[in-house]
Amino acid sequence: MKLPLQVSFHNTDPLPGVEEIIRDRAGRLDRYCDFIMSCRVVIDMPHKHHHTGNLYQIRLDITVPDDEIVISREASEHRAAKDLPAAIRDAFDAADRQLEDYVRCKRRDVKHHDDLSHARVRTIEVGQDFGFLETSDGREIYFHKNSLVNADFDSLTRGTEVAFVEEAGEKGPQATTVRVVGRHGGM
Repeated sequence: MKLPLQVSFHNTDPLPGVEEIIRDRAGRLDRYCDFIMSCRVVIDMPHKHHHTGNLYQIRLDITVPDDEIVISREASEHRAAKDLPAAIRDAFDAADRQLEDYVRCKRRDVKHHDDLSHARVRTIEVGQDFGFLETSDGREIYFHKNSLVNADFDSLTRGTEVAFVEEAGEKGPQATTVRVVGRHGGM
């Protein structure tokens, strides 16, 4: 972090060990994003409840280039808000996920399926939950219905074009991660 961590307490006194928990978790944020500019944490107890116990609100403001990530854990929405360390953990877990998404978006990381081979369904063994694919070079590849990603096994027909990852099986080559080409975001 370029600027020091800021921790503040509203409507409550700092509890022993809480600031150390916050500093530890804030220090770990650099694992997800190494260009965090600042981080502010506010612990608030807006109302003192005598019957239900004290409910904490946690707010994280994390500044990164071109954006600000805000995490707010409201007492009324989260059971863990009665347990301050659990509420802090939940807020920082959410911050971890949002920072990962931010970095992935900045890097324009996209999953590529370059290693997928193409084939057509040759046979479907009805009632057996498996079938065989035929590659363009005439090889026969076994596949199981559980390896289908974007299709229902019962809707497959002979000749359906698929893309797949090939692995060595017990009795020869088998297809995993079988995707029907051109359906619902397929190839």
